[in-house]
Amino acid sequence: MSIQRLHSLEDLHQYVEQPGKKLLFKHSTTCPISAKANEEFEAFLKDTDTTAAIVLVIEDRPVSTQIAEDFGIKHESPQIFLLENSEVRWNTSHWKITRDAIKAAVNS
Repeated sequence: MSIQRLHSLEDLHQYVEQPGKKLLFKHSTTCPISAKANEEFEAFLKDTDTTAAIVLVIEDRPVSTQIAEDFGIKHESPQIFLLENSEVRWNTSHWKITRDAIKAAVNS
């Protein structure tokens, strides 16, 4: 399991432009809900070869802000996106981020 951390706007754009399905997770390192969502995200990734990246919303705020602007989806934290061909196919946030929800989205 390897999760790419996106530190810059360039990292973000390169990641989004990759072909195929991929996950993008926005994580707040100070939020207990986000900590639980991150556990679910990592649990899903253990059993799959799905490409995944993480943005730490406090440490890399410009990247987090750009995601909301690029996709036209209000910023929440934690928040997860399923991207395919540079477009958001699915997204959810907070307690709805579960291993099963991610699996269902990726497999649909």
